[in-house]
Amino acid sequence: MAHPIRPDEFDPEYYRSTNPDLGLLGDDELYHHYESIGRAEGRPSAAAAFREVLVQIAGQLESILEIGPFYRPSLAGPNVRYFDVLDYDGLCERAREHNLPVTEIPHIHYVSPDGDLSTICDTFQAVFSAHVIEHQPCLLSHLRQVAQLLPPGGFYFLAIPDKRYCFDHFIPESTIADVLYAFQEQRTRHTLASVIEYGALTTHNDIQRHWEGDHEDPGFRDALVNRIHAAIELYKNAQGSYIDVHAWQFVPDTFRSIVTLLHSLELLDLYPVVVYDTPCGRQEFTAVLTKIAAPH
Repeated sequence: MAHPIRPDEFDPEYYRSTNPDLGLLGDDELYHHYESIGRAEGRPSAAAAFREVLVQIAGQLESILEIGPFYRPSLAGPNVRYFDVLDYDGLCERAREHNLPVTEIPHIHYVSPDGDLSTICDTFQAVFSAHVIEHQPCLLSHLRQVAQLLPPGGFYFLAIPDKRYCFDHFIPESTIADVLYAFQEQRTRHTLASVIEYGALTTHNDIQRHWEGDHEDPGFRDALVNRIHAAIELYKNAQGSYIDVHAWQFVPDTFRSIVTLLHSLELLDLYPVVVYDTPCGRQEFTAVLTKIAAPH
C-alpha cells in the first residue's frame, strides 16, 4: 500500500489554485481527492514539488553548499559554495568532451575525486543536491557526511530521479537491506550488480513516454544478452577503478521509508521533513531532510 501523504506535504490553497475543476471543494475534500485520485495522476500537492521552487526556498538561506553542480548549477550567489569531484578546469574539460556548454560552470570551492564530503571543514545552514544521491556507492555514508556539514536544524534539499519515469524503470526499487549491506561493506566503488543493471537493464529516458506507459524500446529484450556481456567486460576492464552508474532506485514513498528507518535505527541524524510526489511530466521528486538527533 502506498504511504499516505503527510499533511505538511499538502498545500490545499496551491492544490485548489492549480486544479480549477476542484475549486469548490473544502480543504479536507481536496486532501481526500489528492490521496484517492491526484497522486496517481501526478497532480502536484505543493509548489515545492518542483525543483525550481525548492531552489528558490533553499537560496534564501545565508549559507548553502551545492554538491555536484557540473556545468549547470542550480544555485548561485555569494551565499553558495560548490563541491564536485573535479575542479573548474576538470569540469570544463568534461563538459567539452560531451559537447556541453561551459559558460555557467562555477568556481569549485571543495574538490574530492572520491566524492568524500568529510574533506570539507566548514558547516552550512543547508546542503543541496540534484541527481547526486543515486550515484553514491554507499548511500548511508553520503547522508552521514552531509549531516556532519549541518548544524542542528539544518536542511538537506534534494531532487531525486523517480525510477518509474527515467531509464531506471525496469530496475527494482532499492530497499533498506540494500542500503545497510552497502554500509556494512563501506562501499566506495559500484558493484558488478549495479554495473550490469545500468548497462543491461536501463531503457529509454523519454519522460513523456514513461508517463504514457511506454517504457520499452523495440529490441530491448533481444539485446539483453549482449548488453549483459558488455557490462561484465566493462567491470572487468575497470580493474577496481570507479565506474559512474546509478546504485539506487527510488520512488518518493520508498525514499521516505528508507531515511525514516535509518533515523529510527539510530544510524542517521537526518529525518524527512517533506517528500513530495513526482509531478506529472517530470522525472524527479523533491525532498527536504533536517538534522535532528536520532532517537535513543
